[in-house]
Amino acid sequence: MRSIQLPIKALTYFMIPVFVLVSMTYSGCIEEDDGTPPTLTLPVMTITDLTVQEGDIDQLMQLTVTLTGENTTNAIVTFSAVAETADANFDYELLTTGQLIFAPGETQKTIEINLVGDEVREPRESFTIQLYNPLNTYVEKAISTITIEDDDYNTAGLVIPSGGYQSPESYEGYNLVWSDEFDGETLNLADWTYEIGDGCPNNCGWGNNELEYYREDNTSLVDGHLVITAKQQNFGDHDYTSSRLVTKGKKQFKFGRIDIRAALPKGQGIWPALWMLGSNIDAVGWPACGEIDIMELTGDLPNRILGTIHYGANTSEHEFNSGTKYLDGQATFQDEFHVFSINWENNLIEFLLDGEVYHTITPATLNGAAYPFNKNQFFIFNVAVGGNWPGSPDASTAFPQHMIVDYVKVFQK
Repeated sequence: MRSIQLPIKALTYFMIPVFVLVSMTYSGCIEEDDGTPPTLTLPVMTITDLTVQEGDIDQLMQLTVTLTGENTTNAIVTFSAVAETADANFDYELLTTGQLIFAPGETQKTIEINLVGDEVREPRESFTIQLYNPLNTYVEKAISTITIEDDDYNTAGLVIPSGGYQSPESYEGYNLVWSDEFDGETLNLADWTYEIGDGCPNNCGWGNNELEYYREDNTSLVDGHLVITAKQQNFGDHDYTSSRLVTKGKKQFKFGRIDIRAALPKGQGIWPALWMLGSNIDAVGWPACGEIDIMELTGDLPNRILGTIHYGANTSEHEFNSGTKYLDGQATFQDEFHVFSINWENNLIEFLLDGEVYHTITPATLNGAAYPFNKNQFFIFNVAVGGNWPGSPDASTAFPQHMIVDYVKVFQK
C-alpha cells in the first residue's frame, strides 16, 4: 500500500487551527494577580500575656482565649504548656488539657491553671501556653507568656534613694563603739535576732492589735542596705507580713550619740520604727523598763516623724511624751535618706533630724514619775502594719512597702 505524503505546507496548514484553539483555550483560564491578598473570612483567635503573684498557698488562675469575627462552624485549637524558667507541677499545673472548641456564637474560652504557692524565696519565673493546629480559625497570637512574681521576694519594686543627708564620720570627744552598715550578704546574727510571730498569746498584736506576722523572710540585705519589707501576704492567719529585728542579749548601750540613716515607707496603716527598750524589761516589764523611740512614722503622714519616750511603773500608769518634726514643702521621708539621731546622756535625751535637735527630754519632763532612761537599752527595728495606732491599711495603701536602713552607729565618750 502506498503511503500518502503531504507537502510540508499542507501539514502546517492543518496544525495551525489546532494550535490556535489550544492557545485560546489555555489563555482563557488565566486571571491576572493584582497583588491584593485574598479576603480573610476565618474568625481570629488570640491569647494574652499575664503576670501573677505566686502567694503562699495554691491558687486557681484562668487564662482567656478570645475569638473574634464570624464563626459559622466549630473553631478548634489545640494547646499545651511549655516550661521555661518555671517548672511544671512544681510551680504550676495545667488543669485544662486537650482542645478548645468554639461553637458558633461563642467568643471566649478559659484555660485553668493551678499556681502552686510556697514560702520559698525565688526569682521571677515564667512559662508559656501555646496554641497550635487551628481548624476553622486563624490564630493571630499563639503564645501567652505567664510571669510569676514571687511574693516572698522582697526587692520587687525596690528603689533605693541615691541622695540624702549623711551624718559625720566622727564627733569630737566620742569614739565609735559599734556600727552595722549591712555590707554582708546576710544579717549579722551575732548582733541581731529575728522576732517571729504576732506577739500572741501574752501580747497579741504586740499590745496594739497589729495585723502583721513577723517573719525572717521579710528581711533582705541589698547593696549595703538593710531592707525590711511589709507585704500584703497571707501567712499564719494574718493578711500582712513584715520583719522585726532586735539586739536584745547581744548589743546594749547606755548613753552616747546614736545615728541611724534610713529611708521610710508610707501609706495608711504603715508604721516603721527605729527604737530602743530597757534591757531589764524581762525583770520589770514594760513601760517600767523605759522605751526610747528614736524615730517612728505613720504612713498617712509621710512627711512627719515623731521622737517619743514611754514610761510608767506599769501598764495602767503608762505615760508618754512625743516631739514631732515635719519636712518642708512636698518632701517626704521616702524621697531620700535622712539621719535619725539621739544625744543621750545622764538625765538627758535630745532627738535630732539631720543633725538638728527638735525635742528634748529630762527628768522634769516626766512630772515626778520615775526616770528609767539612765540604764542599758537594746535596739528594735521593725515595720508594723495596722493596729489601734495608726489604724488599718485601706484601698490607698500600696504594697509592698520598704524601710531601707543604710547604717546604725553608736558613739560614746
